[in-house]
Order: sequence, then C-alpha cells, then structure tokens
Amino acid sequence: MIAIDRAGPDDAATVLELLHELAEHEDSLRAVRSNTEDWRTALADPSVTVLLAHDGHRPVGYVSGVCQRNLWLGRDLFAMDDLYVRPGARDQGVGRRLMLALAEHCQPDELVITWGARSDNEAGHRFYRRLGATLWPKVAASWSPPQYAAHLATRE
Repeated sequence: MIAIDRAGPDDAATVLELLHELAEHEDSLRAVRSNTEDWRTALADPSVTVLLAHDGHRPVGYVSGVCQRNLWLGRDLFAMDDLYVRPGARDQGVGRRLMLALAEHCQPDELVITWGARSDNEAGHRFYRRLGATLWPKVAASWSPPQYAAHLATRE
C-alpha cells in the first residue's frame, strides 16, 4: 500500500537520495549542489513542498516544488520542480497518486501548478497529457553568476 506524506526536515537525506537518483537518470548529477543540510533548511520552509511516496517503509518517489508569486497572475502559483518514481515502482500508479496529492495540497488556495519537462521525455509527456495538463514548447534559459559577472565587469 502506497502512503504519501509531506516531507519534513528529518526526511532530508531521503529526499536528497531520490534527487540524486533522478539527476543520475537525467544525466545531470554534476548539476546537483545541494546537501542534506540544505534540504533540512528547505523542508523547514513552508513555501517548499515535498511529498514522499512510501511502500511500507521504503520511499518509492516524490514530487517537489515551491509556492511563489507570479507577477502576471498577481497571485501565487505552485512551481513543481521534480516528479520522480523509482524504477521498481513505475507503472503502478505512484506518479499519478503523487500528482493527485499535489493537487490536493494546492486546491485550497486554487494554485495553478506549473512545471517543465525535457523535450525528449515522451513518456512524461504522455503521462501529463493523461492528467489533462497542457504542454507548450518553450525554451528554458539560465544565467549563472560567472556568466553575468563577466558582463558586469565589462559594462561601461
């Protein structure tokens, strides 16, 4: 039986372990900089939500994100960061249960839930469409401190 609960600071090591698995699956492990203490702090922040799925005492997946102000909407939305289900628990409804638990979390405040998905994640796209989500093609961009510092150093 799968149980889903909100993670707290004591779950930091578990969340980080699952995050590492997801990052490795996406060939992005080198991008992960957070540590257990970072996650303890994040999980104590009420704007950060991580819902953990457990099969008995074994964690099998999570969904995470942050409630944040959207200036276009003039109100908060929920920016989902990750949805991950361990390989052995896939195709058993765990991802759907996590998404429905997230919807229950967001429903009282009627928060729009947004997220990104890699363009090559066709299985993920099918899953999200089955939930009724709208998918738009979009390019994600980032500007890291070393990148913008180089421009700041040369400005006139």
